Amino acid sequence: MTEALADLERRVVACRRCPRLVEWREQVAREKRASFRDEEYWGRPVPGFGDPEAGVYILGLAPAAHGANRTGRVFTGDRSGDWLFASLHRTGFANQPTSVRADDGLHLTGAFVAAAVRCAPPANKPLPSERDNCLPYAAEELALMRSVKVIVALGAFAWNAALQLSGPIRPKPRFGHSAETELPDGRILVGCFHPSQQNTFTGRLTEPMTDGVFARAAQLGCR
Repeated sequence: MTEALADLERRVVACRRCPRLVEWREQVAREKRASFRDEEYWGRPVPGFGDPEAGVYILGLAPAAHGANRTGRVFTGDRSGDWLFASLHRTGFANQPTSVRADDGLHLTGAFVAAAVRCAPPANKPLPSERDNCLPYAAEELALMRSVKVIVALGAFAWNAALQLSGPIRPKPRFGHSAETELPDGRILVGCFHPSQQNTFTGRLTEPMTDGVFARAAQLGCR
């Protein structure tokens, strides 16, 4: 399985299926943000990261232009990642609370983090066609990682992407923070507000709320 995931990672990194995303991610990597002008940007699709034997699969939206598109590791180097990995540390999934670069020593136990769309999109808004091009990578990860019992969807986009992966469910389960639904394959989908600054700065998402979701995911993942 580890070899299969490594092969998948190589294919993700080499992907050029979506011309708009290829152009944007590479433009951002060339122009850079002033505060990161001396850094070399990744500027490619960002593969999943974590424990190959994970019971919990965490699905986000897409890499941030100056976060994972810069560092090359999902949710690494931006405020959303700071919030996410701090919570994973508090709930026992991560060995440290920070994630600043791909070689900073972060390890996950029992959790694997990925994005529905693997390239940074303009305005952080992937097109439906781009989502559909990219979702097969998540489907392949989940097919390989048979230990996964819980999918935590960070935001409505990821929730809908996870439902699309699972096959049709009627009526369609509505996204909400701490919402739960059983998928056709027996896995449990759990919703969490996305740890974006729009949610964390306004108090819509608090640390106890985030920790509650991952504590619940840990409980479900051990059943």
